[in-house]
Amino acid sequence: MNFERFIAQRIIGSKTYKNSVSGPIIKIGIVAIAIGMIVMLIAVATGLGLQKKIREKVVAFNGHIIINNFDSNASDDAQVPISLNQEFYPEFHQVEGIKHIQGVATKFGVVRTTTDFEGVVVKGVGSDYDWKYFKEFLIAGRLPDFNGKRNEEVLISSYLANRMGFELGDRFQMLFGDDLKKPPRIISFNIVGVYNSGFQELDEKFCLADLRHIQRLNKWSAQEVGSFEVFIDDENELLLKGQEVYSNIPSTLNATTIAEKYFTIFEWIKIFDNNIYAIIAIMILVAGINMITALLVLILERTQMIGILKAIGHSNWGIRKIFLYNAAYLIGLGLFWGNLLGLTLLFVQKYFKPIHLNPENYYVNEAPVYISLDYIVYLNIGTFCLCLIMLLVPSVIVSKISPVKAIRFD
Repeated sequence: MNFERFIAQRIIGSKTYKNSVSGPIIKIGIVAIAIGMIVMLIAVATGLGLQKKIREKVVAFNGHIIINNFDSNASDDAQVPISLNQEFYPEFHQVEGIKHIQGVATKFGVVRTTTDFEGVVVKGVGSDYDWKYFKEFLIAGRLPDFNGKRNEEVLISSYLANRMGFELGDRFQMLFGDDLKKPPRIISFNIVGVYNSGFQELDEKFCLADLRHIQRLNKWSAQEVGSFEVFIDDENELLLKGQEVYSNIPSTLNATTIAEKYFTIFEWIKIFDNNIYAIIAIMILVAGINMITALLVLILERTQMIGILKAIGHSNWGIRKIFLYNAAYLIGLGLFWGNLLGLTLLFVQKYFKPIHLNPENYYVNEAPVYISLDYIVYLNIGTFCLCLIMLLVPSVIVSKISPVKAIRFD
């Protein structure tokens, strides 16, 4: 152990330090570091969690990339069929990082009861459909099974169930009509499951049924679908994979990423990054200022010690290191308590969900948190280093202290 560390430990552990004027100020500095870390952890965890959750919900209904015919427009009834006989289906070997591709189709219809009616979009899915996301959304019943013969099983949202007064096991009629001059076609669906994604904009729109109903209504063959949904391994490569997919499909087809289809939503969640950066900067600045104040008070309180050390031949940098070691310990103490309390709050929210949000505004029912060792380590190292760098400037005051005047200082 070198001399500077020994002196720093003696200062930290001394009763004089604990009972001195600098004691309360240093405690305030530690508390500021802890509070700053708590706020930063919560800001990053909830910001990333909300972004991740919203992306997952959009992906659940659309995949990461949508392949459809160039002739199709935005209407759910104007899909131009695409043959399943494609080089990229059922395995997209031409592009790396594609984990799944599925064929789907949509059809607008009207749900009718004896007292009410509601317009919804039936999303037709087949045996290749990945139910991974809807397993998480399922709140009652089970997922439909479309592996056998065509059936009338349907998965509806809790929004539609509440609005129409439906319960699990109920049957309802849905009317489909492309030509006003002809009577609508009717299909009676059986509710086998109810889901709630918390994304009301999509929940109020979609119910999931057998793809073969859409093919029959549109007079398509069993080898035709309205679009393909592509899922990728790494969401951070969405733009790149979207371009690669577009380059590896026939020229008659178009590839659209969910970031392009839901441009407004994805631009909105990008704003969270700016908020996170601003909160981190403010918290580090506040914590740094408090530690600067504590260090200055500690230096002034130890003026005589500084003068004695200079008188016996210690360099300015050696004396500065004593106070920087001391400050590093105090910063570490603040980070420890900040991490302990901050992570405790995050785990409570992750597993018990006491804080709820309005899904109409945030697309989720509760505040989601994303906990990762990566950003926790980066926040701690970044805060520690930046605070210590900020303390280099006030520590320069040590070199301005005259040994003679310092020894006389009282």
